[in-house]
Amino acid sequence: MTTREYAIQCIKDEAQALLDLIPQLDDSFDQAVELIYRCHGKIIVTGVGKSGHIGAKIAATFSSTGTPSFFINPLDVYHGDLGVMTKDDVVLAISNSGQTDELLRFLPLVLHMQIPIIGMSGNPRSLLAKYSTCHINVSVKKEACPLNLAPTSSTTATLAMGDALAVALIEKRNFQPQDFAQFHPGGELGKRLLTTAQDVMLTENMPVIPPDMHLGEAIIQVSKGKLGLGVATQDDRIVGLITDGDIRRAMEKWQAEFFDRTVSDIMTRKPKTVAPQTKISDIQRIMNKYKIHTVLVVDDDNHLLGVVDHYACMI
Repeated sequence: MTTREYAIQCIKDEAQALLDLIPQLDDSFDQAVELIYRCHGKIIVTGVGKSGHIGAKIAATFSSTGTPSFFINPLDVYHGDLGVMTKDDVVLAISNSGQTDELLRFLPLVLHMQIPIIGMSGNPRSLLAKYSTCHINVSVKKEACPLNLAPTSSTTATLAMGDALAVALIEKRNFQPQDFAQFHPGGELGKRLLTTAQDVMLTENMPVIPPDMHLGEAIIQVSKGKLGLGVATQDDRIVGLITDGDIRRAMEKWQAEFFDRTVSDIMTRKPKTVAPQTKISDIQRIMNKYKIHTVLVVDDDNHLLGVVDHYACMI
């Protein structure tokens, strides 16, 4: 086979290994979800070697989705790290064979502290499975490695099962996008969900115009504002909004009479407005729902504070 054919076969083997996990899901998975959900402490994920690398990723996924968790190498437990564990915690122990010596020497310490153990291995008859409060079977028929030696399908299956636990907990906790953003403030999603209108709104050179202004003059003011709109105000309160589109349609409709018309003849009298604290994610929903490109930011007295356009939301 060519190198590309080996790659294709590897992907197929790992994909099949994931599908083969589905029939292995049983009451133990539900029990594991319940243990984690009712845990008042932390989820301590542990494993050695490749299982350790997968465990660290699972712990990170838990933590970012509302389940306090961290990874610990069982070897470090013998050098003082046992002090981080309490009876309120739950241990998720990962080993493909379920017979990893370093992990098994760690289990008596956990059992002595009466901490529940969720075992995850590819051997439901292993010592890990025997001493676990519940055991999740992640066995695979073969590794994607052509020698059937290097952890490939097995690590992929374990990672997917960890994701399955995390997703089940997201649903059980009714974890929302704004909750996710709190754990990802530096990411793109976090920015959209935590950034507010007042953080991005344009406040300078606002195209404010009176409602009785003739459209010929209004065109000039709209053009100067470079936002494609004009905000009609009266007594410092917003009474309407005109856009480039409104002006074009008015010119087509009235033609020669266009310059005799005023802003009040074409303005939208109830433009979409938001408070300064409105999240960008909510503003995007308003824009999508009403098929608009701009919202006005106002205070409690309907005074114009700024403008948020489509581009300001692209953070």
